[in-house]
Amino acid sequence: MLAEIITIGDELLIGQVIDTNSAFIAKQLNKIGVSVYQITSVQDDKEHILKALKDAESNVDVIILTGGLGPTKDDITKKTIAEYFGDTLVRNEAVLKNIEAIWSGHVSGLLLQVNKDQALVPSKAKVLMNRLGTAPGMWMEKGEKTFISLPGVPHEMQALVENEVIPKVKGKYNCPFILHKTLLVYGLGESALAERIEVWEDTLPKNIKLAYLPSLGKMRLRLSAKGFEEADLRINVDAEIAKVIPLIKNEFFGLEDEDGSVEVVIANRLTKIGKTLAMAESCTGGKIAEQFTSHPGASSYFKGGVVTYSTQSKINILGISKDLVEEHSVVSKEVVEAMAKNALDLFQSDFAVATTGNAGPSKGDSDAEIGTVHIAIATKNEVYSEKFMLGNQRVKVIDKAVNKALEMLLKEIFKN
Repeated sequence: MLAEIITIGDELLIGQVIDTNSAFIAKQLNKIGVSVYQITSVQDDKEHILKALKDAESNVDVIILTGGLGPTKDDITKKTIAEYFGDTLVRNEAVLKNIEAIWSGHVSGLLLQVNKDQALVPSKAKVLMNRLGTAPGMWMEKGEKTFISLPGVPHEMQALVENEVIPKVKGKYNCPFILHKTLLVYGLGESALAERIEVWEDTLPKNIKLAYLPSLGKMRLRLSAKGFEEADLRINVDAEIAKVIPLIKNEFFGLEDEDGSVEVVIANRLTKIGKTLAMAESCTGGKIAEQFTSHPGASSYFKGGVVTYSTQSKINILGISKDLVEEHSVVSKEVVEAMAKNALDLFQSDFAVATTGNAGPSKGDSDAEIGTVHIAIATKNEVYSEKFMLGNQRVKVIDKAVNKALEMLLKEIFKN
């Protein structure tokens, strides 16, 4: 089972809008055993869209389009799909009633003709009713091929995928099960890790694929398998994981959550042991806290955080001694450890993480070299820190610091 996702809109191709729709759709398809063969982005141009549809039809079973369904003249997807199928647009009364209901309940302005015209759909299409917006989804079939057109507005698209598209695809096609399991590895680069597990990798069964997913400061190993017997897949993949863990036991920190987030592993561990967490960030600007608060349920273990970016804010908010800063520099072991300890006390948490550093391009309040970052962990029994030299590219310095902080926290909480 193969699918192609076609996103439509000039705004995607000029970088004005980031394509998050494809990632969401691909993830949902993967869960039901449909593999994404290709993701294509095209202009708001009829010939470009027609060519993309023709190419996709020759390659895959399911073609999903997003975008170009709005009321303005640049939204040409419906007319182009109708042309591709040799069809015409007709007014769908159920869609029109939905539009009128949305307008009467949520919009203060007049219902214009261009809005009513969103009820025009190809006569051969099955309507996927969009309860969150005026542009309906459309389902069309050509032999064994399925074409699905969805609005580009993310929350509208997501609701249609979850409530309409996925159930219908599962009902039409006999989809296999796709299993992914991802191991978290810290302290080994990609080459060193590959050398360490080379013999194991060479003996993997043919139906299990291994992927190396490196990022700044951490590695992920993803094992993937596909088949119609879910229980057998899980047994086989778990058996291979059991073989590789002894080879990386000092660097292995558990399996990632399905959404691919190390912070979820940490969150689950904190919840399990009944402990709480706080943050005091400087050079990372709140990005570590954001890793946790972006997930639901964070309030059960995350007490809070502060971004004390300037030296004065460290003194005023965290109560760092001015003498300590003057003696050791704001980017120092002494200051970061004081930040972590004071954050622990401020939020009355069990663990606290603190960062201070020079991410560049200028040195700011400290003479420490650009790329210097100190990260501290505080518990009720101790406080300690590590110094890192993370290069001279600002974005990379910050991202590496975030990952290093998560690595240190991961190691600390798994001591308990």
